[in-house]
Amino acid sequence: MAPPRPAVAVRHIGPPRLTKGLEGAGRLGWDAHRALHAVPRPLTSGQLIALCEEGRLCGRGGAAFPFARKVEATAGSAVRRRKRTVVVVNGTEGEPGSAKDKVLLRRAPHLILDGAALAATALGALEIIVAVTDEEAARSVDDAIAERGIGTRARAVRLPEHFVTGESGALIRGLNGGRPVPPGRKGRASTRGVDGLPTLLSNAETYAQLAVLAGLGPRGYARAGTPDEPGTVLLTVTGSARFPAVVETPAGAPLGHLLDLCGARTGEGVLVGGYHGAWLTGEAAARTRVSREGLAASGGVLGAGIVMPVGRGTCPLGECARVARYLAAESAGQCGPCRLGLPDVAGAFEDLAAGRDAAAARDTVRRAARMAAGRGACAHPDGSARFVLSALDVFAADVARHVADGGCGRPVRGVLPADTGAQLSLEVDWSRCDGHGLCADLMRGTIRMDEYDYPVVPAEPIPARLEADARRAVAMCPGLALRLVPRTGHGKAPQRGR
Repeated sequence: MAPPRPAVAVRHIGPPRLTKGLEGAGRLGWDAHRALHAVPRPLTSGQLIALCEEGRLCGRGGAAFPFARKVEATAGSAVRRRKRTVVVVNGTEGEPGSAKDKVLLRRAPHLILDGAALAATALGALEIIVAVTDEEAARSVDDAIAERGIGTRARAVRLPEHFVTGESGALIRGLNGGRPVPPGRKGRASTRGVDGLPTLLSNAETYAQLAVLAGLGPRGYARAGTPDEPGTVLLTVTGSARFPAVVETPAGAPLGHLLDLCGARTGEGVLVGGYHGAWLTGEAAARTRVSREGLAASGGVLGAGIVMPVGRGTCPLGECARVARYLAAESAGQCGPCRLGLPDVAGAFEDLAAGRDAAAARDTVRRAARMAAGRGACAHPDGSARFVLSALDVFAADVARHVADGGCGRPVRGVLPADTGAQLSLEVDWSRCDGHGLCADLMRGTIRMDEYDYPVVPAEPIPARLEADARRAVAMCPGLALRLVPRTGHGKAPQRGR
C-alpha cells in the first residue's frame, strides 16, 4: 500500500539539503534518514562554537541570532553556575501561515535530532526537549526518539497552540509548567531556562541546519547561499499562490523566481516574514533576493520565512484587518500595548477596510500602532505594528480608494489565515440595546462605543483569555442586549450601533 500523499508540498531550488529525500515521500524513518545523512562527529563545546562561527549559522526562527553566541552563552553560564544544561528545540511554529518547521518535524525529525544531539553532547546536556504544538509533529518526534533509543535523554512536550507560545520566555514558562505567555521581566534562557538550568534554545530548522553544517563542513555548507549568509533557507509560500509549498532555496535567490515556482500572482503586495514581517510592493518583491540583507534593502524582513502574496482578487485592507484582529486576540493580554493598543489598531483597521470614517481610521491606525511599538513585554506589539504600518504604505492606493469611495469593491476572500480557533462571538440585539456603555467599560479594548454612543463588537471570535470577561459583560448588560453566540471560521464585519 502506497504511503499517504504529504499534506504540504515540498519544492526546492538547487540541490536539496534539509528536504533531501522528501520529494513525494512521507516521513523518513531512522534507516531512510541514515541512508541520506551521515552521523555527525561528536564535538566539544569549543569545536561546536568554532564550527558555527565559520559556517555563519544564524537562528531560523525569526531573530537570526548567531547560533555560536547562544552556545557560548549557555556553556559559559553552565561553568559559572556549575550547572548542567538543557537543549530545547522550539518547534511550536505559532505563525498560522508557516509550515516549514512542521514539515521537518513530521517528515525529517531525525535531522533535527541530529543537530540537537550534537549540541547536547558538546554541552554535556541533561536532556533534549522538543517543544511542539502539533499532534502529528509530536507523534513523529516521539517515534524518532524511540527509533534512536534515546528515550531517557530526549522527550517531546506538547504545548497549547497560540501565536505567542514560541516566544522564548513564553516557551520556557510553558516547559516549566506555567502558562506559556511572555514573562513581564525579560530574561535569557542561556542563563536560567528549563528548571532554572542554562538552556540552549533555538528553532527546529536551526538544529537541522546545524546537522547539515556538521556533515558538509563550513566550505561545503557555503557552496550554497551568499558569502555573508551561506546555506539554504526554508520558506513557506502560501497566500494567493496556486501551488503553496515549503521551498528550500539558497540564500540570495531571487524572490521573484520563488513566487513563479509556486504560481503566485503578487498583485499589489507580498507579505514577507509572516505577521511580524512587512509588506513589499509587487515590484519590490520581484527584484528582491531571499536574504536578510536583500530583504532589508527593500524594506522587508526574513522573519519566520513566510511569503504570502495577496493577488488582485481580494481586498488587501480587508485581509489586513482580519489579521490585525487576530493578532490582538492572540496576545497574552498582560501589558498595555497588547491589552489596549492592539485592539485599538484592529478596530481602526476594520473601520478603514469598511470605509467608515476611513480617513480618521487610517490616522488612528498609524497613531495607535506607533504608540504600541517598543513598549510591550515581548516583541508582539512591535511585530504587529510593523505589519499594519507597512500595509498602509504598500497599499496606499487602496487606502485612498477606501477613504474617497468607502471601499474598493473587492470581497475579502480570507487569503491570509487568521482564525483564532475560538468558538464564541459577541452579538448585539439592537432591538434591546439602549447604549448604556457598560459592556465597553467591562471589556475595554474589545468593545468600544461609536460616534452615536452605541457599542461596536469585534467580528472575530472572543479569545479564550477574554471569555470570562465577555460572559460577565453579557450577564451585566442592563438591556439584556449583549449575548455570546457560537461562531466558527473568520467571522464577519464588526457589529456597530444603529
